Amino acid sequence: MIKAEPTVFIVDDDPAIRDSLRMLIKRLGLRIQSYACAEAFLEELCPDTPGCLVLDIRMGGMSGIELQEKLIEKSVRTPIIFITGYGDVPTAVRATRQGAVDFIEKPFEQKMLLDRIQQAIEKDASSRQARAQHAEIAERFANLSPREREVMELVIAGKTSREIAIRLCRSEKTIKAHRLHLMKKLRARTSAELVRMYMTVREKPQGTGLPQQGKALPSAPSAPGLPLNPAK
Repeated sequence: MIKAEPTVFIVDDDPAIRDSLRMLIKRLGLRIQSYACAEAFLEELCPDTPGCLVLDIRMGGMSGIELQEKLIEKSVRTPIIFITGYGDVPTAVRATRQGAVDFIEKPFEQKMLLDRIQQAIEKDASSRQARAQHAEIAERFANLSPREREVMELVIAGKTSREIAIRLCRSEKTIKAHRLHLMKKLRARTSAELVRMYMTVREKPQGTGLPQQGKALPSAPSAPGLPLNPAK
């Protein structure tokens, strides 16, 4: 699959600012799309496009903060760099708490903005990779049968096949078969790797800052230190 080219999205209602930002960002050799208002950006929104958003705080119509909140509602995680001509501390705090990667006051140093854009694009790439990995592992867990999930929880708690067989009133041979099947489905080579995968999929993917949808995994069984035993 061909990877989409990172794009820097510019949303500012001042045409002179948009033009100057386009000229500046061209130095990075990145694809650029600019919009005169937040509404126009939302109309063409494509969450699958990697990159970052350079966004003005105060605009006619929808403000930058309002656009940020709309994107949060839509679960769009594109990194946002706010630029503003007003040193509004409460707004900066609000934007940052809502996930903005930076808040830059005009006038700003050109190199600083370019550095922040490059960092935001790298952050976006890393976050997308983490989310893709998280989704893939979550899909593997979703494909486990109810019995395999039950056995898995006890494996994670450090139980041996014999102990699991006694707990579930099944033969040890049957439990070993379940362990083998679930390890193959999850592509886990050891119990330690199974625990790492389990803990990874229970956490939010890197860089989301948003609640995850889909079927929740059961809480990890209580077992001090989670002692690990090789699959038996």
